[in-house]
This record gives sequence, structure tokens and C-alpha cells, in this order.
Amino acid sequence: MRAKQLRAGGRQALARNSRSRGPGDNAEIGLEEDGNAQMGGNSRSNRTIIVDGVPLSDVLDETMIRDVVHGFYDEIRRDELLSPIFHERIQPGEWPGHLAKMCDFWSATLLRTARYEGRPLPPHLAIVGLGEAHFRRWLKLFRATVRHICPPDVAALFMNRALRIAHSFRLAVAFSRGETTIGIEPIAENDL
Repeated sequence: MRAKQLRAGGRQALARNSRSRGPGDNAEIGLEEDGNAQMGGNSRSNRTIIVDGVPLSDVLDETMIRDVVHGFYDEIRRDELLSPIFHERIQPGEWPGHLAKMCDFWSATLLRTARYEGRPLPPHLAIVGLGEAHFRRWLKLFRATVRHICPPDVAALFMNRALRIAHSFRLAVAFSRGETTIGIEPIAENDL
């Protein structure tokens, strides 16, 4: 039914569909060149993905996502604040699976693929002592990685999502601990 409505509206039609949205955002789904709704899949060649009302850059693909994820976690594993958290939870032989899962997460978030199956919040809620300093360091390392690998518009898109996710997680962590969430403001990129 929703796809029929999209076809009726042509290329200008946009829709929201919770199955096609990536984790941590409410961006619109993309349309194929013929105006039909595109739900998932890995190909970028036959569709235009719309994020926040703007067509997604063609340079953002699975290879770039893989480069970002692997580069970022290389930094994480060397970081004195964050590496202990990850080393405690992810054994050396488990890293390939974790990296693949994170590639799936970012692919679902930005390319609207349906590869990610999971719930990213619960593992973070289980980390005792996870706090503001950890989120800020995570964001700083992520920003450095995307700025190094991606063109500015794609780096900005990654950071926008990362900032939203971090804010959502910070609120959830505080709530799960019975703390007030009233004073928790989003972390601005300029404040990193």
C-alpha cells in the first residue's frame, strides 16, 4: 500500500517506514529511479537514498563504511580510556564478528540496508561506569576517523548520526540507573 502511494507521488514523494530506517534516526527512505520505494538491499547503483531531505552522496558505499568501521575500531583498541572496555568484552577471536556487525549497523543506518539485526543499546547499558568522558572520547575518535576517510559531506552525515546515537545512549544509560535525564543536553560537535 505504501509503495503504491509513493509511485502515485512520483520522485518527489517521500515516506517514512520503520523497517527501512536505520538505527538512531528518522530519515526518509529512498526511491528507485522509477519512483518505486526501495526497501533494503546492498546496491547503490539503481536508487537514490534521501537522508534528511538531501540525496545521499554516491561516494558513500559499503567499502567506505568498512573503512570507517575498521579504522575507528583500530583507534579504539589503542585508546587508553576506551580500549579496556572493549578488551574486557570482546576477545581477540571475536573482533572479526564484531567489526562485521558494526559494518552492518552503519550500512543499515546510512544506506538503508536491512543487514543489521540486533539491539545496540543493551550491551552499553551493561557497562558499569560508562559516562560522559567515554562518549566524548568515542565521538572524538569517530570524528577523526570519518574526517580522515570521508569527503566533508559524508563525514558530516556520519557525525550527525553518531551524535544522535550518543545522545540517545546517554539518556538511556542515565534512565537505566535511575538518574534524572533533565539536564542531559546533546553533545555538540564543536564541544568535542
